[in-house]
Amino acid sequence: MPNPQKEKQSKIQAANAKWLGIPLLAIILDQWTKHIASTSLNYADPQHVLPSLNWTLLHNYGAAFSFLSQAGGWQQYLFTGLASVVSVIFLFILMRMPKGLIILPLAIALMLGGAIGNLIDRITLGYVVDFIHVYYQDHHFPAFNIADSAITLGTILLLIDTFFLEKKRKTQV
Repeated sequence: MPNPQKEKQSKIQAANAKWLGIPLLAIILDQWTKHIASTSLNYADPQHVLPSLNWTLLHNYGAAFSFLSQAGGWQQYLFTGLASVVSVIFLFILMRMPKGLIILPLAIALMLGGAIGNLIDRITLGYVVDFIHVYYQDHHFPAFNIADSAITLGTILLLIDTFFLEKKRKTQV
C-alpha cells in the first residue's frame, strides 16, 4: 500500500538535491585555492595583492581565529569530530527542508561546504590551510580561506533568514 507521507518526503528530498551543488562547488574552490596557496606561497611570507590584502600561507591547528591552536594536539580530534557531526546534521536538514525556500537552504549549503572543506584539511593534513590575509594599517584580521568565507556567508544568510524571513513565513501560514 502506498505511503503518501513517504512519497511526499521522497519528492522533497529529490527537489532539495539541487542544493548539493553549492557545497560541492565550495569544496572544490576551497581545496583548489588551498592547493595553489600551498604550492606557490612560502609559509608566513606575505605576498601583496591589493591595498589591505595579502596572500599569506598559514596553518591553523585550532578553530576560528586559531582558537585552541596551542592546545597540544587533542583539539584536532575535537574539531574533526565536531565538523563531521555538524556536516551530517546540515546534510540531514538540507535534504528535509520544505520546498520553495531559497535563503535558508542556501545558508545551510554554504555552511556545509565550508565545514567539509576545512574537515578535509583536518583529516588529511592535521591543520587547516589559511591564506587570505586582510588588514588595515596595523590592524590585521586573522588569515582565512574559501571554506571560512562560505561558512561566514552562510551564517549571515542564516541570521537574515532567522530574524527577517522566518517571521514572514509564520505570518503567511
